[in-house]
Amino acid sequence: MAVNTWKYPLGIPPPSEKDWPKDEEDFFLLDPDRERDALPQPFRMINKLVMQVFESAMEIIERRETLREAQKRKVQPKKCFPTAEFQVSERANCLAVSGKYVFVGLSEGLAAFNTCDFKDVCAWDAAKTEICAVHALDLGNECHVLLAVDEMGLVWLFCFHKQSFLLVKILNEVEDISQRSTCVEEVLSRGGDYAGILLQDSTKAWLEIYQLPKDSWLREMEKTSGAAEGLACSERRSSCLSEELPVSAIQADVELDLPVLLLTVRPPKPITGTSFKDPLDALKEVDDDSMLGLGYNHLIKDSQWELHEAIFCSTYREYLEGQGVTKEEIPRHATFHFLLPSRILMGPEMEVQPDIPVGIGVHWDGNHNFCLYLLNHSLKGKADSDLMPDVVWPCAAPIACSAVSSCSRYLALAGEDATITIWDKHLGYPLSVTAILEERFIRSIHFLCGSAAASDETPGTDPVCPGTDPVCPIIQLLVLCTDSSFYLVKAPRAGKSSITLLADRPENPNLTISAVVPVLAFPSAVLIFSWDGTVSLMNTDTSQTVYCFCTPPSHAVAPPWQPVFTVDSMNCCLLLRGDEQQQEDELAQSKAAQSTIFLFDFNSYPLKEAFPKKPDLSLKSLQELKWIERCNIFLRDRFHFLPERQQVLLEMEEQEYWDCLQAQAAAMDNEREKVKGEKKQ
Repeated sequence: MAVNTWKYPLGIPPPSEKDWPKDEEDFFLLDPDRERDALPQPFRMINKLVMQVFESAMEIIERRETLREAQKRKVQPKKCFPTAEFQVSERANCLAVSGKYVFVGLSEGLAAFNTCDFKDVCAWDAAKTEICAVHALDLGNECHVLLAVDEMGLVWLFCFHKQSFLLVKILNEVEDISQRSTCVEEVLSRGGDYAGILLQDSTKAWLEIYQLPKDSWLREMEKTSGAAEGLACSERRSSCLSEELPVSAIQADVELDLPVLLLTVRPPKPITGTSFKDPLDALKEVDDDSMLGLGYNHLIKDSQWELHEAIFCSTYREYLEGQGVTKEEIPRHATFHFLLPSRILMGPEMEVQPDIPVGIGVHWDGNHNFCLYLLNHSLKGKADSDLMPDVVWPCAAPIACSAVSSCSRYLALAGEDATITIWDKHLGYPLSVTAILEERFIRSIHFLCGSAAASDETPGTDPVCPGTDPVCPIIQLLVLCTDSSFYLVKAPRAGKSSITLLADRPENPNLTISAVVPVLAFPSAVLIFSWDGTVSLMNTDTSQTVYCFCTPPSHAVAPPWQPVFTVDSMNCCLLLRGDEQQQEDELAQSKAAQSTIFLFDFNSYPLKEAFPKKPDLSLKSLQELKWIERCNIFLRDRFHFLPERQQVLLEMEEQEYWDCLQAQAAAMDNEREKVKGEKKQ
């Protein structure tokens, strides 16, 4: 009979080594038979490390196997190959579609191609400059307006008419090259009435808004259409002899009116100490209490700011040192949108057209305020004076990005704290406030079709007038994060909003998303461009990739991290640049090589089966509904906003008290001036 004896006497056993960690199982064996199986130190520690490595490897293997099995079970997207293609003689840097023309920004100048047969129509290379970005818009009567930005940051304003380019003006051209500014972003308003450019120099940034005299352009083009046609014919005859691309040169025959500078918006300055001597001076600077301002008219002194900053830094010193917080600086980048008429920007007494913008919305990087400016301002006073916004919407966190729906009724703001707010500009209240619970930063947001964000558009037709009031129960917003994960936000007009994860962060770095573009021709359709050169079409309702647009094997999307493409909503197609795959020793010679533009016609693929149109009344305007349905919608909205109307009545009473307060302050100021005058006498 075996006798079990203890190795040590009863009590606390002494450690075998001084610095080795003690494990209860190593010293108090529950099974005496394991006494000889226990390894001494340091072999026990080595055994633990080896087992941890082995278990971690097994977890990685199991995770990859699970992902591989899930990928096999997924429905593989159908491959779609180009329906047409055309060659560009130089490297294509950017694309834009307007009407029946495709405008291509080349390494030297601009080129125009016809969408019917994709033959080159005209080219402009007078300045021998590289065009890096181009925006085009159809003005009607075969006239198009173009904004092109070259490699030096100059903004070229063109008018394209009768297959000829006409240079109107270089918007940021200066005589002194040391005062030159570069363009960071350019936007054309819908309809071509306004153009906005964001400029930067070595120290500051500002936004310029121009009014384009398109009516006078159209009249001038009608007068000179015969001369332009004759010149275009002569250019085509000379080009046939020289076998070169036709070049426009009608600048000497046509003189167009120059655009008018309407607004110059500068970034908000940091808030400093007050310059007012007493509360009466500050009260006189405030117009009324109907809106919030930028916070400049306050009574906080510089000493109070310094004391508050010292207390804050001493209290949160450890956090500030770890995060590396710096002082507030003047921002150098902004995002802006042209806004159609709404109750936020105009009153009932203003007479406006529903399809012409009346204002702009601007937010600067790192700033909490979304500022709205009316476009009926005139440049008065000094050029360096700062223009104050007409409406200010403060947010709890700095605004990271924003988006405006195609009908211009809804505005979405995403903060740096991953909070997303959808505003109804017609009614002036937030429709939805949601947040991403995970610690992620929002990169961009996009309104999707199938909601009130987009009009009821049919492929190949003009969109519905943006001034109509679409009635939709659910508004959908696509949110793309910096780690390539994206979400779908659904905001109903009545009820609680929801947020759904469509795709998580990809483990493969080659699957990082470079661009996301909604396809307005189909509901819930989104184009996704990845770093590996794949272009896929996702259905956000099912979170499935249904189609994949592929270039021929001899070509690849170039560059995949910043693809050159454009989506033609009018003709319902995708234009994508593809370069012929080359060897490493040929890359140095490929800078000026020609590019190929591939056309993917959406009507040639069975996309309507993958994106069936939802049979509901959600996209009909109020004018198309029956009277009983319109009355029900009106009564429901009135009942929903009953508490807000009561609050408005209270605010009107407060406005009366505010007016009395201002009148009393003015009377006290007059009395004070009167007393001073008597003392002097």
